[in-house]
Order: sequence, then structure tokens, then C-alpha cells
Amino acid sequence: MLAYKMNVLETLKKAGYNTTRLRREKLLSESAIQYIREGKPVGAKALDQICALLDTQPGNILKYVANTDRKNDRGQDG
Repeated sequence: MLAYKMNVLETLKKAGYNTTRLRREKLLSESAIQYIREGKPVGAKALDQICALLDTQPGNILKYVANTDRKNDRGQDG
């Protein structure tokens, strides 16, 4: 599963983009902001916008974390 390497909203805020500005200027959707708050990965469009605002790469924002509780795709054990 994907997880954030940083507190995205705090990093955006330090760069001058608080949530009010993000909404008012339609830089990120309300659902994208809520997903970030909940620690859920956002879609490609929102990730692209975050990268542009922070002048960074997706790999600096997200990381892959193995989910050991996850069953394989077929729902079989083994």
C-alpha cells in the first residue's frame, strides 16, 4: 500500500499553501485534501499538482509499504 513520507498538508502550508488557499484557488479538491488528512493516497491529478506546488517528485511524497494483513488476489491461502 502507499503511505506518505511527510505530512503533506504541513509541508504545503510551509510553502505558503494553507488549506484555505488550496480550496479558494482550486489547487486541490476538497476530497483530495480530505484523503491527505486521512492518510489515504490521492489520485494522479492531485499528486501531480502537489509535486508542482512543492517542486518535488512523487517518490519524495509517497512510499510503498508492504501490507502483511492482505490476502493474495485470488483469496486463497498459499
